[in-house]
Amino acid sequence: MLARELTEILVCPASKQALIYFPRGEDDRDEAAGFLLCASSRLKYRIDQGVPVLLVDEASQVSAAEVDRLVKRAKDLKLPGA
Repeated sequence: MLARELTEILVCPASKQALIYFPRGEDDRDEAAGFLLCASSRLKYRIDQGVPVLLVDEASQVSAAEVDRLVKRAKDLKLPGA
């Protein structure tokens, strides 16, 4: 799990916008499935063994509909940055 202080200052390298941190993945069950999402650039960044991989070339592009769904899920889970 990433420290709250770190997640508060991390930004998307592509858009320089804040990231939403899903510490236990989308279903909020598995810490190994955690990721960071940038809603404005529609990029999803993986976390490898507790280290965020903030490389645009290695990020996953997600559709606008998927971003909307993930942002709604983040709000439902009351995740910081949502």
